[in-house]
Amino acid sequence: MVDLIPELLDARPTTGYRVWLRFADGVAGEVDLAGELTGAVFEPLRDPAAFRTLRADPELRTLTWPNGADLAPEYLYQRVLAA
Repeated sequence: MVDLIPELLDARPTTGYRVWLRFADGVAGEVDLAGELTGAVFEPLRDPAAFRTLRADPELRTLTWPNGADLAPEYLYQRVLAA
């Protein structure tokens, strides 16, 4: 059996470092990403204005930011399922 990579279709910042996510299979929910904002590429996203520039990248099918930061769609999908 082949595991497919979940495809993120929509992402919207809500409050703080929380984001609402919707995947192609209909799974949707909100997750808090505050704990993920460590390391060189994620540190700038601690600025709330920078964090809110997130988007669901139509090619990569995951959450990305203009500074090159992104999170694996599998990770995001599991976070939504666990929320």
